[in-house]
Amino acid sequence: MAAYAQFRSGLLKHIKMEETILLPAAQRAQNGKPLDMAARIRLDHGAITALLVPPPSPMILRALRAILAAHDMIEEQPSGMYERLEELTGAEMNELVDRAKKTTDVPVHPHNEASFILDATRRALARAGYNLDDYA
Repeated sequence: MAAYAQFRSGLLKHIKMEETILLPAAQRAQNGKPLDMAARIRLDHGAITALLVPPPSPMILRALRAILAAHDMIEEQPSGMYERLEELTGAEMNELVDRAKKTTDVPVHPHNEASFILDATRRALARAGYNLDDYA
């Protein structure tokens, strides 16, 4: 559980960095127009965050792995978010990396084991186009 807690905290910090620094920088560089993939990235961020609320289970972990694999492709493939960001921001990229490195941790609450949490997680995944039960 200690390793999962560290993973959870790091993942939330990474999402914060993208949501508060990188995606807004790309939007500014395009005169207010978000990256074409920004909506997809944000839906995935919502799904990933929702998966971090309940305690880890085999189903939750399978869903996280699958969604992170698809999400990473959007960000890291050629013409993905990171490449587009670098193209758009040019010389500003070094400053963005410095700001990203200074991103503070996200306060992490204990896992919520309430009976309604899995239903809320299912809804968050459905909004992003995933079905939690596919990972059961």
